[in-house]
Amino acid sequence: MEEYHSGDEGVFNADEASVSVKECIEGVIGGTDYNQCKVNQWTASIVEHSLTHLVNQGRPFKYMVNCTIMQKSGAGLHTANSCYWDTATDGSCTVRWENRTMYCVVSVFAVAVTL
Repeated sequence: MEEYHSGDEGVFNADEASVSVKECIEGVIGGTDYNQCKVNQWTASIVEHSLTHLVNQGRPFKYMVNCTIMQKSGAGLHTANSCYWDTATDGSCTVRWENRTMYCVVSVFAVAVTL
């Protein structure tokens, strides 16, 4: 089995992950209006597509993806994340997306796998 070497491949790239997640969000709910009946389907699809894109990059990480969709109604939405990990290799990113009827917030957490 080949060992991973320290370098760019072993460090989480939040910018790359954010671009990938935005593409997934756009692909699932871009151009649609909020529909309560479809929110469960949308969140599951966004999480699965995002996770698939991240894993297909072939980097040595375990990923966790969380998605929240909220209808725009004037109510507040506050989120927070905290992690205790190796900041030299592990990382996270949060993508906030919106259209005229809803907000979508996706958080990605990546923990390096040492082989």
